[in-house]
Amino acid sequence: MAAHARLICRSVDLVDGGPGVRFTVAGEGAEEPAFVVRYRGRAFAYLNRCAHVPIELDWQPNEFFADSKLYLICATHGALYAPESGRCLGGRCNGKGLTPVPVEERDGAVYFTPTVMDRFQD
Repeated sequence: MAAHARLICRSVDLVDGGPGVRFTVAGEGAEEPAFVVRYRGRAFAYLNRCAHVPIELDWQPNEFFADSKLYLICATHGALYAPESGRCLGGRCNGKGLTPVPVEERDGAVYFTPTVMDRFQD
């Protein structure tokens, strides 16, 4: 576990294919929005920034999944991303994926877990 783990949410706050939870991480000079979702029983987190144009993905607060609940979608351009990897699956992401954010789920909670090597710090 990373030395500076920070609580994001309780595990029960994330439902498979359901709403995500937004949080922020310290980026290059400023706080950057991020989100965590549950997909196939696991928590996955990314910067809340489309690979096509740096805008937030959610079409409604905390809504990141397409109607099928199989893909993350950019509400503005319709780019589709794989929830388990952030990989671009189609649309205007032009082969660029989402930027992953390190998280860990344990003891009924999800934590942001930056390491010394990560560009994201708490």
